[in-house]
Amino acid sequence: MTFRIALIAHDKKKDDMITLASEYRAFLSGCTLVATGTTGGRLQDEVGLTVERKHSGPFGGDLQIGALLVEGQIDCVIFLRDPMTPQPHEPDINALVRACDVHNTPCATNMASAHLVLSQLQQRAA
Repeated sequence: MTFRIALIAHDKKKDDMITLASEYRAFLSGCTLVATGTTGGRLQDEVGLTVERKHSGPFGGDLQIGALLVEGQIDCVIFLRDPMTPQPHEPDINALVRACDVHNTPCATNMASAHLVLSQLQQRAA
């Protein structure tokens, strides 16, 4: 089974996303991945994953991923959020998280929940 996973990380969480993706690289390389712009670029360059890149979050990338989710094209979202730094596109972030809730799509917003979600998906794929 191939999972369709969205990967998003705020600026101060991008290094965490690289660490997480590196740990799950073998699993993620068999998934269909979509990410916001800068995060996707780093995942490609630093981890070697194939990623469909959308716009950067502040330029609508969160909304683009939300649209895919609403259309049933995303199975889970890993969104490493920085709760300590205000984001200029906070309404877009809230809309994406709300879409996850409305469509009953798993949404991990920190490293602990990301590990839980990815390890569960990895077990299902085996």
